[in-house]
Amino acid sequence: MIHQQSGGAQGQATDIEIQAKEILFLRERLNRLLADHTGQPLDVIEQDTERDRFMSAEQSVEYGLVDKVISAR
Repeated sequence: MIHQQSGGAQGQATDIEIQAKEILFLRERLNRLLADHTGQPLDVIEQDTERDRFMSAEQSVEYGLVDKVISAR
């Protein structure tokens, strides 16, 4: 499963604003890393991480998240 990170914010409005900016920065950074390492276009990563995206092991290989699936020892 891939999804965007979550965070909780509390405190004064300026504290919440700072935390929101940090979450947005981290989301962009993570999406770029995923795009670089999976070979997926950034816009696909952004769309796929907007909500929970569940994948089978084989789908994870096709997506580029894992190299291979080990079926037996």
